[in-house]
Amino acid sequence: MVTTLLVVVIFLAIAFDYINGFHDAANSIATIVSTKVLSPFQAVLWAALFNFAAYFYFTDHKVANTIAKTVVENYITLEVILSGLLAAIAWNLFTWWFGIPSSSSHTLIGGFAGAGMAKALFMGDSALLAINFAPIFKVVAFIVLAPVIGALISVVISIII
Repeated sequence: MVTTLLVVVIFLAIAFDYINGFHDAANSIATIVSTKVLSPFQAVLWAALFNFAAYFYFTDHKVANTIAKTVVENYITLEVILSGLLAAIAWNLFTWWFGIPSSSSHTLIGGFAGAGMAKALFMGDSALLAINFAPIFKVVAFIVLAPVIGALISVVISIII
């Protein structure tokens, strides 16, 4: 049973990665294609090449580490990982289908947090005991701060130019 579940989780992780690719691909190549700097084929080829190279160049995968630290270790099981992946895949497909901008990484964090909370409740603990609030607070803070910082920088650049 555990081996089958592990294979399913691995398959879903690969499926999430694939869905993440087409969910976020437009963000990485839209400007280059719309300004006619590169053709769509060239832009996708460049994005694939640099995404592949980045894995080997950047050895500390901080986003993955943040996601892994979302749930307290006592509450992490294959079922929690499975549930988090299924939730993230469902939300990514929903937002992609309706053209709603969203972050796949943030979706995965939310999926794991919710699954961890459900596991804590199932074990008779408080749902909040399953959550590691430090990495989640950092993510939530920058969901709010990133557009504000971007706007401020663009105002400064616009005034200078």
